[in-house]
Amino acid sequence: MSGITVTVKLFAAYQEAYGVPELVLEFPQNTPVAVVRDRLITEHPQLSQLRDITRFGVNLQFVEPATILQDGDEVVLIPPVSGG
Repeated sequence: MSGITVTVKLFAAYQEAYGVPELVLEFPQNTPVAVVRDRLITEHPQLSQLRDITRFGVNLQFVEPATILQDGDEVVLIPPVSGG
């Protein structure tokens, strides 16, 4: 198989931009998690201010942007959230 499929859970501004709570996306093998964020920002440029402040989770664990994704991973993009 030449690619992987991941589920991306969307929160805050990411969810607002897409209007859905999650996406299922395909990427090439050996894709780092940061590429998921970059793809979403490319599709919705208004999210670009989140590029440097988004944290990443894969399968319920915080990870570094260079973490390589595996087929079936669940990815969470965590932008800063202000409390009320």
